Amino acid sequence: QCIGALAAAATLYFILNGQDNFLGIDNTQAGAFASNGYGAFSPSGYSMSAAFVAEFILTMFFLLVILGATDKFANGKFAGIAIGLALTLIHLISIPITNTSVNPARSTSQAIFTGGEPLMQLWLFWAAPILGAIAAGIIYKKVLQNHENE
Repeated sequence: QCIGALAAAATLYFILNGQDNFLGIDNTQAGAFASNGYGAFSPSGYSMSAAFVAEFILTMFFLLVILGATDKFANGKFAGIAIGLALTLIHLISIPITNTSVNPARSTSQAIFTGGEPLMQLWLFWAAPILGAIAAGIIYKKVLQNHENE
């Protein structure tokens, strides 16, 4: 995922450089090159703790939707719709907070091209989604998963 995300970011950077008035990536602005951030680098100035909680909770819910929609007892024909709508809702909620991560590979590629403070804040966009995913796995297995017909 990290290699694919870097390739996509490099492609976007190459395309943007083809524009006459492209000024490069300004790593002093919140959300530069769609990078994730908190504090001054949050699109709406959210704190580090708010960013962490948002990324943790939204990743956890996203993984719960994925696990539920792809469970062997679920109707898999509609999994893509459930997952896609959940991701849309997550973006609508979190773009103003952190510019939406819920995927460390996506955050890494943007931070590498932006550099500066977004790269220094990258730890949060690895830690919160990973911990949120772990929490989702535990909650799904212990509370939500149907064990009756196994």
